[in-house]
Amino acid sequence: MSSEKLFLQVRNMIADHLGKDAELITLESSFRDDLGADSLDLVEMIMSMEEMFDIEISESEAESIRTVGDAIGFIKSHV
Repeated sequence: MSSEKLFLQVRNMIADHLGKDAELITLESSFRDDLGADSLDLVEMIMSMEEMFDIEISESEAESIRTVGDAIGFIKSHV
């Protein structure tokens, strides 16, 4: 899967989950600071990513995912 396609899939999932405009979500967007995600949102999005890409993300790994770019990097290294 290309990096661009991966980004678009993750960006659209985040936009749908958080009710944000997908065009405003960038690789640098912080889930908490820029997108306003709370801890429950983060858990739900991690679960969605696990399901979408058939990967497992441990609690400690999830804690290191702070930006959209972090999520993309993690997914790319595990698929």
